[in-house]
Amino acid sequence: MWEAPTLEGMLVRLEPMTRAHEDGLWEASRDERTWQWLSVRQPRTRHEMRDYLDSALANAAAGVELPLVTIRREDGRVVGSTRYLALRPEHRSVEIGWTWLHPDAWQTGINVEAKLLMLEHAFERMGCHRVELKTDARNERSRAAMAALPAQFEGVHRKQMIVRDGQRRDSAWYSVIDDEWPQVRANLLRRLGRG
Repeated sequence: MWEAPTLEGMLVRLEPMTRAHEDGLWEASRDERTWQWLSVRQPRTRHEMRDYLDSALANAAAGVELPLVTIRREDGRVVGSTRYLALRPEHRSVEIGWTWLHPDAWQTGINVEAKLLMLEHAFERMGCHRVELKTDARNERSRAAMAALPAQFEGVHRKQMIVRDGQRRDSAWYSVIDDEWPQVRANLLRRLGRG
């Protein structure tokens, strides 16, 4: 069974989500812009944040997701979260998703480095042949970030899921396969000024 890793970069540390992260996740989740395109509503109370955390931890315990907390190394502050999900070890495939960051962390390289660390772990340690990413088809910012990896656009699944109080979502799907990983890795390192 795959387990949630701790992944350390120069800008960010991704570590397995625990109940001890509740306060940091609460603080990082306060900006409404963070939640605009996610499939769930923004937690409005500490109780709702606890429910969000409990759900993630239950999914981890069930072996269906590996939730991680995104920590800015510069100051040790929790700035968001991400997950491995759609775990299919028998097919050597996984999805990276549920990624959200406080706007203070946008355009800082944190997401670029987090994707580098997660893709590296998926391909080089988990032995994946395929990593999937998806987003609301209207989320141009996220789609541009996926294309910039570069992940390959695979199409839009119409009415793929029901989100935020019953809204229907079309999802744009992207992927990176193991054959593409060396070029994607080189591109991400270049974007971080390390290539």
